[in-house]
Amino acid sequence: MIPVVNPMKAKGPLREGDPVIFLDRKDREYLFRLDRSHPISIRGGKISADEIIGQDEGSVVRSSLNEPFLVFRPSFPQLIPNLPRNAQIIYPKDIGPILVWADLFPGARVVEAGLGAGALSMALLRAIGTEGHLFSYEIREDFADMARKNVAKYFGPVTNWTVKVGDVAAALDETEIDRMILDLPEPWQVIEGAWKILRPGGILLCYLPTILQVKSLVDALRDDKRFACIETMETLMRFWHIKGMSARPQHRMVAHTGFLTSARRLAGGQKDIPRAP
Repeated sequence: MIPVVNPMKAKGPLREGDPVIFLDRKDREYLFRLDRSHPISIRGGKISADEIIGQDEGSVVRSSLNEPFLVFRPSFPQLIPNLPRNAQIIYPKDIGPILVWADLFPGARVVEAGLGAGALSMALLRAIGTEGHLFSYEIREDFADMARKNVAKYFGPVTNWTVKVGDVAAALDETEIDRMILDLPEPWQVIEGAWKILRPGGILLCYLPTILQVKSLVDALRDDKRFACIETMETLMRFWHIKGMSARPQHRMVAHTGFLTSARRLAGGQKDIPRAP
């Protein structure tokens, strides 16, 4: 079995088992894993893994059709959109703010729900380090299986990740959780469970696609009165085209993908939150 090394940690020449990203002349990306027993099929041509293993990142390789490609270990923003998946992923532009607004830190105990392809799981595992622990809930076995495979194939072996198949609203049994991140259509159903497992001051962060869902969540949090510092935001990303004397925004941008709503758990059963009149 070919070992997988976390591409965000690997250094030096490319090795067998490394995930790699190929870039063609138009900067289109193609994700593969180096395996001597399986030649890489790309844009109608083939490249032997032996031609790549031992080369430095940023080298140029050519397919059997003589088409040139740059090859790198994938950065996180390159890895996530190219992951195999059977569910919508959270894109890098939202994962970055999630890590900051949920205040992830090495050693944190984190619960997430809604695994999808495991993209966010990889970001969380990297943020909490080997001293933290991630508990991931997914209601669908096929989604959980896809996430396990992606983490094993593109992130590497982990011992601090527990995947649970079940309804997070009914199955929560962790204690002293620092952060809870929900990618669910009705996260307000988990507020009671979140309050029980989060430590005082712990952060709940929810990712939702529509503002009507956000309104239901915020209303539920305020009615519950055991959470404070409730904030909602979204991130828009626009790349720029720079060539010669031309400098203009690209015609397409990564606009709305989802809203992030965060809140902090209060101490005890306190419900007298100071409010503006």
